[in-house]
Amino acid sequence: MRARLPSNKLGGTMYGLIGKILATPGNRDALAAILLEGIAGMPGCLSYIVAQDLANPDALWVTEVWVGQAEHQASLALPSVRAAIAQARPIIAGFGERFETEPMGGVGLA
Repeated sequence: MRARLPSNKLGGTMYGLIGKILATPGNRDALAAILLEGIAGMPGCLSYIVAQDLANPDALWVTEVWVGQAEHQASLALPSVRAAIAQARPIIAGFGERFETEPMGGVGLA
């Protein structure tokens, strides 16, 4: 029997994403700055972490936790997020692994 997961504020389960973004050579810090600037005011976002990949000098890992999948989808239409995507696009070389998760809880999560 599957254990009952903690629910979000609306009674559903949380939604998580972990993804690797590859910057064009030498642009990882610039890409990180753009991603971090574009996250203000994202309703339903519980956690958004940008981290350097220690093995690849051009790679970033982004770890996100959302109240639900619908909130994540809605964030993609926000002007600040759309502007960050447009600004970052020229220095994104590609994407690596991408994992969808169902967060169960942890430090910093309700």
